[in-house]
Amino acid sequence: MNHRETADAVNVGVELKEAGFQVSQLCCSRPSCFDFAARKNDKTLLVKVNFDADTFSFQDAQELRVIADRLSAASLIISQHAHGKPLEDDTVYSRYSIFVITAKTLKNIVSQTANPLVYAGPGGYTVEIDGTLIEKKRKELGLSIGKLAAMIGVSRRTLYGYERGMARASVASAYKLAQTLGVPVAKPINILGHAKKHRRWRTRKMRHDFAGKVQLQKIFSKFAFCDIFPVEKAPFDFVINVPNERYAIVGSVTVNGEKNLDNRIDEFLSICRVVCAYPVLITNGQKHSGRDVHCVGMDELAEIRAPEDLIASF
Repeated sequence: MNHRETADAVNVGVELKEAGFQVSQLCCSRPSCFDFAARKNDKTLLVKVNFDADTFSFQDAQELRVIADRLSAASLIISQHAHGKPLEDDTVYSRYSIFVITAKTLKNIVSQTANPLVYAGPGGYTVEIDGTLIEKKRKELGLSIGKLAAMIGVSRRTLYGYERGMARASVASAYKLAQTLGVPVAKPINILGHAKKHRRWRTRKMRHDFAGKVQLQKIFSKFAFCDIFPVEKAPFDFVINVPNERYAIVGSVTVNGEKNLDNRIDEFLSICRVVCAYPVLITNGQKHSGRDVHCVGMDELAEIRAPEDLIASF
């Protein structure tokens, strides 16, 4: 992050705190695909603040999406510009399948609990509409698909797609539908919702990340039967979802002489507290006193039989 983006991230964090969110420390100790974690009740976010959304890379987006999934969190990019133009408030954009909104839009969402309705994409502005409601009201009014399609100026096939949830509608078509049927048909965009899993990329990335990382190789060999994911752009190094359990273990490998190690551990623990994950440090034998984290020496891994053993002291 540059100084401007750091200041913007701090301001976004303050807005979330004022809305009742618990917010982690900023990730500054090493390059990270997200800037901080935030949580309120059952809503957990991993937030990246980029002044220009175009600077957020495909690799960072892939990693952010998979980390967010493993932590049951939503991933979100806060930006002010994209493609050389300012982004509009209360409008949702996308960067590699991650929602992109302005800081003001986020403020409106968390303070008014009102999600935006409009997507902006290559084809223009669209909205997702409630197809079940459209079909119900159409039948109540005694309108055929052809008749209603003609009234709002679309084809029968297009209206059928609306009713079956197969297509988004233009803003103009959604407005005409609402006026004709007498009900709001646009569905709010669930910005803070947990996204779907992304598993196929995980295996490819594991092979890439293993090169030259002996400690991680041992850890992944040990827990190969688990849903374990290596992390490259965050203050931690791997995430484990325990089979048949509803919690995550977030782990970090520490190396003697590492620069900013204390800061990285503080950020790592702050994130774990916010996302309600169990933190584990894999060390070369050193202990980190005064910190609420379980330290496991590399020589102790041989005695560990299951991921639950990593958090036995909690």
